[in-house]
Parts: sequence; C-alpha cells; structure tokens
Amino acid sequence: MHAIGIDIGGTKVAGALVTEQGEILRIERRPTPAGDPVAIVDLVVDLVRVLGEGEEVAAAGVAAAGFIDKTQSTVYYAPNINWRGEPFRQHLSELLPGIDVTIDNDANAAGWAEYRFGAGRGASDMTLLTIGTGVGGAVVAGGSLLRGGYGAAGEIGHMRIVPDGLPCGCGARGCIEQYGSGRALLRMAGEIADAGIMGRGLAHAREANGGVLDGAVVAALVQDRDPGALAALRQLGGWLGQACASIGAVLDPERFVFGGGVAIAGDALLEPIREAYLAHVPARGFHPEPEFMTAELVNDAGVVGAADLARVHLAGRE
Repeated sequence: MHAIGIDIGGTKVAGALVTEQGEILRIERRPTPAGDPVAIVDLVVDLVRVLGEGEEVAAAGVAAAGFIDKTQSTVYYAPNINWRGEPFRQHLSELLPGIDVTIDNDANAAGWAEYRFGAGRGASDMTLLTIGTGVGGAVVAGGSLLRGGYGAAGEIGHMRIVPDGLPCGCGARGCIEQYGSGRALLRMAGEIADAGIMGRGLAHAREANGGVLDGAVVAALVQDRDPGALAALRQLGGWLGQACASIGAVLDPERFVFGGGVAIAGDALLEPIREAYLAHVPARGFHPEPEFMTAELVNDAGVVGAADLARVHLAGRE
C-alpha cells in the first residue's frame, strides 16, 4: 500500500507518494505559507489529493518542527508556523475522508526513515542527531520510536552540556544546540579566523565572501582540508561526542546516525565525535562501542519517514 508523506519546513512544504519499501514515486514542493495555519491545512490537503490521484492511498503522514502530542494529533507548539495547541489531525481528517492521517515531529520522521530504510537498517536501537541550523533528534528503542509520556521525547538539541553556558533560544543556557549545530560551527570558524595563523584560510575566504563565513564557504574549506576549517569541525565533533556519551549512558544505542547539512563532512566529522565519545563514556573498554554513521536519505528523510509512520499507525503496529 502506498502512503503519502508531507514535510512542513520553514520555507517549503514537500510531499511525496511513497511505497512500502521507502521508494518515492511522486514528489511535489510548494512554498510554506508560514504564520497562516488555515492556509497550511489547505496546502497539505491539496498535496495529498494531487499526489494520491489515481492511486490507492489509505494513509498520510505530516511532519513538522515542533512538539506533537503522543497520539500524533495535536501540535502543542510549532515556532515556524504559529501553531499553539493546534488540532491539526482533526482539521485534515475532516477534509480527507477515507484517509488515516497522522502528524509527527520532523526529526522523528527523519529518524524513522533512517531506521527503516537508511543508515539505521539492521539496528534495533538507534539515535539520530540532525546537525543543521539547530540540533534535532530522534530515538528508536527496541524497534519503536520513543515518544515519551507526552510525545516530546528526543529533543536532543536541548540537552544541557555546559553549566551556565551560551544562552539558547529555548530559554536555557549551555544546550548542545549552541555547541554542536551548523550555527555553532560558523561561530567557531569565525573565532579561529580571528585568532592567527591557523585561521588564515578562513580569514581569506571570509574576505572574498564579502566579510561573511557561511556554511558553503566552510564546507568547501573542509573538503580542501584547510587547517582552520578542520579545527572548527573538530571542536564541533568534540561537543557532539560528549553529548553522545551522555545519551549512550541512558539509552545505550547500537548506532548513532548524523544527518543535516554538516553531516556531508563525513569521516572528518565522525572521527572527532567518536574520539570524544570514547573519552567521556562510562566504563570504556567494558562495553561494546556503538557505530557512528552519517545519514543516507538526506533531504528525502522527512517525507519518507512521515509516510511510513502513517502506514505503521494505520496497521496498529506503532
């Protein structure tokens, strides 16, 4: 049975018709009418109808950034879409009779896609960290997506790793999002550029880019093995590795998977993560090491995961 997955982002909404094997048959992308909940409902309904035309579709899943309740029905809070206590599933179900609708956090959807069809295949316990502007997370434990008592489990980006550290947008200080995100990497790269000889490549690239260091510039320097860019990436990986050691002490995953834009650095990112993990994990040497891998589905993970979670919900297996 095919299912439809919708991934609502801050700037675009992607939708796809997805097979049981995670293969995308059709895909559509539209601009996000951010701040207009009614327009978003209408857009999602239109995408489901367009993608399902001529097909037998019984389930549709929607992924969005924010807190979703445990029943996959209500959006408690979605900062990019101006949703507060939004009964999103009810609205969609009324307009899509005959289709079982579910909603989920976007990182949960991406994590489930990697677990089922990507880098998490073959593991029963996997933790995903998405390293983009912020840090997202998803936890699969014993073959099931961990939702927590209220549906908001897996907010790894807001684990506190530095007491009284940098202020975070969530209101706390010292969250891993302030040390292990793409935004943090740019801050670290800028500091290295200002510090001296190691940062000369970063400083020159910043000057050539109109005085700005952005993700594309740093990524290109990492690929060129620039010492300053690699040093910034190692700092980032060190913080992420510390966070993984804490996660491992609680969840004991077999595999850590890293997605998001920064993960394209591959082994240059994974190596310092693994080193820092081993330096901070309890009882090192007396416990099997988890695997550290980069995500495989990249930009398609959200729609593929949302579709499969909808299929699982319909079958009553999740």
